[in-house]
Amino acid sequence: QVQLVESGGGSVQAGGSLSVSCVASGRTFSRLCMGWFRQAPGKEREFVAAISWSGGSTAYGDSVKGRFTIARDNAKNTVTLRMDSLKAEDTAVYYCAADSVILAVVKTTAESYAYWGQGTQVTVSS
Repeated sequence: QVQLVESGGGSVQAGGSLSVSCVASGRTFSRLCMGWFRQAPGKEREFVAAISWSGGSTAYGDSVKGRFTIARDNAKNTVTLRMDSLKAEDTAVYYCAADSVILAVVKTTAESYAYWGQGTQVTVSS
C-alpha cells in the first residue's frame, strides 16, 4: 500500500512558475513509476508527466512538454513537478499517482496507476 500527499499548489500569473510535490509512504516508492495527472472542471483527467523508478526515464504530455519538469528523490520518497511558463489552460487539480508494479516502465495512462493522492489546486490567471 502506498499513500500519497501532494502539496505546493496555489495561484500564479500566466508566465510564472510553480512547483508541486508529492510525498509517498511505503517502502517500495523507490521501485515504482510515479506520475502526475491533472483535471480541469468539466474535462477528463489528463496525463502530465511520469518518471521511472530510477529517474532515468521521463515522459510528458504534449501540452506541457518543454515547460514542465518531473523529478524524484528516492531518499526522501518525493516526486516533484516543476511548472514554468504557465498558461491559463494549465489551471486544474493536479494529482500524484503511483504504479503498483515494481521496476516497471514509464506509464502514461491513468488506468496504469493504482494509487492516487487527494490532489492540489493550481490556478493560473491571465
